[in-house]
Amino acid sequence: MQRRPEVDALRGLMLVWMTLTHLPTGISVYSYQPIGFVSSAEGFIFLSALFTGLIYFRTGLREGLGEMRLRLWGRTLRIYGYHMLMVGVAFLGAPLIAGVNHPGLHNLLDFYFSVGPKRAFVDAALLAYRPPLLDILPMYVIFMGLTPVALTVGRRFGWKYILASSGVFWLMAQLGLREAVYNLSSHVGLRIPLNEMGAFDLWAWQLVWTVGLWCGVRWAQDDLPIADWARKITVPAAVIIVALISLRYSLNYGVDLGRFEPAFDKWHLGIVRPIEFVSIAALLIRFQESLKMLAFRPLVIMGQASFPVFCTHVAFCFFGLFMMRDSPVLTGWEQAALPILTFVSLYLVARKAAERKQKNRATVPPRMSLSPATSR
Repeated sequence: MQRRPEVDALRGLMLVWMTLTHLPTGISVYSYQPIGFVSSAEGFIFLSALFTGLIYFRTGLREGLGEMRLRLWGRTLRIYGYHMLMVGVAFLGAPLIAGVNHPGLHNLLDFYFSVGPKRAFVDAALLAYRPPLLDILPMYVIFMGLTPVALTVGRRFGWKYILASSGVFWLMAQLGLREAVYNLSSHVGLRIPLNEMGAFDLWAWQLVWTVGLWCGVRWAQDDLPIADWARKITVPAAVIIVALISLRYSLNYGVDLGRFEPAFDKWHLGIVRPIEFVSIAALLIRFQESLKMLAFRPLVIMGQASFPVFCTHVAFCFFGLFMMRDSPVLTGWEQAALPILTFVSLYLVARKAAERKQKNRATVPPRMSLSPATSR
């Protein structure tokens, strides 16, 4: 099964979208949820899970469940290393931030400043303290750490139990599971405010990861009947997307969601968001030939080097906040220069990662395969 470059490019596009949203420029006003109530985070997490399910399920079939688990845990440790690298960079720069007036950076690291570096570092290493901009990788590490269990259970007992459990946890998250677990944990020694444990409700967002894993496994088995499914719901999906985009922009003109606001909530993954995400996915699948236009090299290699690129984008977001100092906005030339410098750096990081991967493949000897006659 060939890896499709347009899918890699789609993940690269999610990183571009995420970067435009996170950089402290005027562009973020327009790049945040421009197509309704879906953000780049849903796409990034889903596509990452899709590739994880595809690649490691095939590893399990080819080399056994033990090898699959070892490789997944090794991958998890590498991503954890990226997380700690970002935490280290942020915390090492904190003394510089403390010496001058940087309200934006102070707000991101206020827990660090309130409890001190030692306590903050320990809590971050335990994945409990998850500052803004640094909260996606810890969520990813947790999901990756649980993936060997999901793939093993799914292979032995089927995915219906995993998908059903994931749906139940999502539903419980809408009813306050995160707060209930936090209150229980606080009685056994947890000493960190809930708002410092990341904006994303992991009990809800695990649904995106689980469904992505399942789709990756079905894809690896060449058993993902998505074309027929997408064709059947093309018209309803288009209607849903148009309606939600219209509602999204009507909020700028005084429309209030009122008591329905939790259904649209990003951090708890309110019900409207999965509905729109599935609708968008259906249209992309239905017209997947048009996705091939995305498959130009910069986006493809950015998608393939997603974690180095993600970490680099976070570093430039911090740099942008550092440039603001005591001003609420960057100057005009700074708002123009920062995105250019950021995306040039992201591409260079991605290209370097691609060259390193190609060199590693060239130096690794091919695996010896046994023919049926010699394996008996």
